[in-house]
Amino acid sequence: MGAIEAESGKAVIPPRSNRKEQREYDEEQYEDRNLAERFRQEIEQFRRVATRYEKTGRNFLAFVHVASIMVLLR
Repeated sequence: MGAIEAESGKAVIPPRSNRKEQREYDEEQYEDRNLAERFRQEIEQFRRVATRYEKTGRNFLAFVHVASIMVLLR
C-alpha cells in the first residue's frame, strides 16, 4: 500500500495499456482534471499569468479573470 492510498487517495490518471495489472480509476474525475489542466495551460499563454508579473494577489487574480474571459471568447 502506497502513501497516497494510506491517506485514502485514489487514482485519477488511467494506467498504461501495457501494464499487466490494470488498476481502477475514476473516469469522470479524470475528464474533469484533464479539462482543468488544459484550461490552465491556455491561460498561461498570457505572459502576465505565466510569470506572475502582478505584485499583489488581488491584481494577479484580476488578470487571471481577464485571461479566462479572453480564452472563453475565442
